[in-house]
Amino acid sequence: MTWHGTVATELMDGPAAARAEDAFRLIYAEAFAEHPYDEAEDDVAAAFRRFPVQVRRPTFRAASARTGDGEPVGMAYGHTLGADTGWWDELTVPVPDDVRREDGQRTFGLLELAVRRVWRGQGVARRLHETLLDGLTAERVLLNVHPGSAAASAAYRAWGYRRIGEARPWGGSGELHDVMLLDLS
Repeated sequence: MTWHGTVATELMDGPAAARAEDAFRLIYAEAFAEHPYDEAEDDVAAAFRRFPVQVRRPTFRAASARTGDGEPVGMAYGHTLGADTGWWDELTVPVPDDVRREDGQRTFGLLELAVRRVWRGQGVARRLHETLLDGLTAERVLLNVHPGSAAASAAYRAWGYRRIGEARPWGGSGELHDVMLLDLS
């Protein structure tokens, strides 16, 4: 655990993240209830139906942020993409084969990153991102971000991500999201 002022960040494996599911759910529900996400209880339930499967992946990793008294502040998690990933198939305009090539180690998929409102603007998201990627051997990181979330998009750009297209994640339903890529090499 690494302390930054009153907030500590911690890198977690799948079993540790599974034990922290309630805290992750709380953070997710609070952060994604806000506009432009406007997620309701059903959306949160759907996200956390996937969570037990995700945490069992061998390459799953998470980062959590908490106060000294244990209050959940933020979380981030993801895993490397398998050779058979459908992530690239969701883009509205295909990318070249050399970009979409996966081998199970090349690309880390950042699935979620969220910080509770009261803790925003204090560098917590950046520290979660750094903690999550620390020691990662992947060549790059891939994520989807809602284009209506100006703060999230700006943070990702400031951290070195570039927009490579747009997609309708989660099986093609819902709004278009920007697909962003960070080269780690």
